[in-house]
Amino acid sequence: MRLPHGHRPPPPCLHLLLFTALCFTVVKTAAHAPRTGSTVKDRIASVPRIMAWAAWPQKCAWLPLGTSGKSHSCTLVSKYHKIWKGTEVKDVLKQEPGSGVIALKEAMKYFDADFFNDSKLHEMEDGAKEFNIPAFRENRKLVALENGGLHNPSVLVFKSSWSGESKAKDSNRFDYPHTSTVHRPSNDEDIVFMSIVELGELIRTKKITSRELTDVFLRRLKRYSTVLESVVTCTEDLAYKQAKEADDLLEQGKYLGPLHGIPYGLKDIIAVPQYNTTWGSKTFKNQVIDMEAFVYKRLKSTGAVLVAKLVTGSLAYDDIWFGGRTRNPWNIEEFSTGSSAGPAASTSAGMVPFAIGSETAGSITYPAARCGATALRPTFGTVARTGVMSISESLDKLGPICRTAVDCAIVLDTIRGTDAGDPSSREIALEDPFHVDITELTVGYLDSAEMEVVKVLSAKGAKLVPFKLNYTVESVQSILNITMDVDMLAHFDNWQREGNDDDYEAQDQWPVELRRARLIPAVDYVQAQRARGRLIREIRESFTVDAFIGNVTDWELVCVGNLIGMPIMVIPTGFKSIEDPPKGGTRRRTTVTTGIYAPPDHDHIALALAMAYQSVTNHHKQRPPLDDLVPNDKIHT
Repeated sequence: MRLPHGHRPPPPCLHLLLFTALCFTVVKTAAHAPRTGSTVKDRIASVPRIMAWAAWPQKCAWLPLGTSGKSHSCTLVSKYHKIWKGTEVKDVLKQEPGSGVIALKEAMKYFDADFFNDSKLHEMEDGAKEFNIPAFRENRKLVALENGGLHNPSVLVFKSSWSGESKAKDSNRFDYPHTSTVHRPSNDEDIVFMSIVELGELIRTKKITSRELTDVFLRRLKRYSTVLESVVTCTEDLAYKQAKEADDLLEQGKYLGPLHGIPYGLKDIIAVPQYNTTWGSKTFKNQVIDMEAFVYKRLKSTGAVLVAKLVTGSLAYDDIWFGGRTRNPWNIEEFSTGSSAGPAASTSAGMVPFAIGSETAGSITYPAARCGATALRPTFGTVARTGVMSISESLDKLGPICRTAVDCAIVLDTIRGTDAGDPSSREIALEDPFHVDITELTVGYLDSAEMEVVKVLSAKGAKLVPFKLNYTVESVQSILNITMDVDMLAHFDNWQREGNDDDYEAQDQWPVELRRARLIPAVDYVQAQRARGRLIREIRESFTVDAFIGNVTDWELVCVGNLIGMPIMVIPTGFKSIEDPPKGGTRRRTTVTTGIYAPPDHDHIALALAMAYQSVTNHHKQRPPLDDLVPNDKIHT
């Protein structure tokens, strides 16, 4: 390194070199001393006697410090001389020169970066203190004092589209199917398991009012909420207000569409003014966010009626929340899995006709599969997430959990769109799934696919071929974990710093992952995103079919699908016996499901194939045995 004129280093200061060497020897010896015999204190105490002859040099502006022999760096020591002038050697030793470097050297092992020599580590230590830490603190003051990531989104925006188009074509609304005459059932049990299309026709033809329908679902929510532990808040006052508005509009001859007057639920990470948005966490259970989430505004504008905020696993992780753990309606001895537990369980149990869930890594797919619901995890960016708690801005997605694929298409058409509060949201020009000709589609199937689905779609005219996703990236799961955990920590930095992770409902979940995330360097976060880009390119090149069928809960596939941002339809395909059934038998069942995957921006293909399958099957119409267990099936909850 060329030094400025007039500041070339003098010959090495022998006194200081000897002093530094001895200090390092003492510290190193003390650090490795056995736990018996002389103590560290004894060893340090002997140094002043050894160094009694050594006086601190009066002037030493620069000191060359040897490195690897290839070059050297010069460390300014005059500022330390001001501090140490007139200080006894024993006082200097109390400060343990080099201890910061030793600690840093040890710490660098956990960053897989233990290749720096002591001189470079000292330079890094100074740089961290003088630049990094002040910058970190200033940035946290600006954007991180509020938890949850509702404000100040990152400017690093992930785009999932494979088309390369910067602007979408005009996106027309879907052409919904019309049903033949629908009669109102005589009992509530039959009403609550009707589809959105059927309920909408009852309302449109004034065979039932929105107020009556809201009554039916609120009663059912209250009846089963304690059994399934799937409801956080019944929004009763708001529901009756919105139901009245829907009925009044209809009386005026104004019909807003198939969701007019239809009750629904929201996962409790979605903000609704005047109601708690708890994020499933005891830390935030009294939190009220005074904003309308984009998805809530969209549903409200179509006349839908919010009847409940439904359970999210604590901070959108799994099915454990501050009020308990959500259960599977098909087998209430087991849990629903996944953080969209409340939306999946409540929809499956007929407590709501549909609900909005979210997914970062399996939170729609897992509970929908376990609870036997039909669900869509849309293309990343399809639905704006403004007003929704954020885990990862490049992974989070909102999607509908319903009873039928037709219902999913209707809800998606309502909630899709972009918003300024979510830079990743896009206007995606989806084709109308009701007009897709599946006989023109080539559909692949993985080894994990349910063959009944393959046979049904083949019989419906689609071309079915064996298929395999080809990619060389072996670190898919770690890429997702690095991305998700670092992003989540950025949104809950203050929560962790204040020690709230100690109160978290499941200590082996976010607390462990977010502590580990503190040790992920920025450079390796970026490397993970580069590896993610390579994965996306390889998947795109190997995606030689219009869609493919595969296991919906295979963790590798869940990671691949979420990293790429591809849509998937979850469809129930049958049932099997539960493990260890009671001797007298039971009506409890384990649901069998599969997934239909499509490329990004091709949700309409997954929807069309799912609708074709459900048009000739009835697995999705089955009802869980909440009130229909055999007498001697004594369940334990």
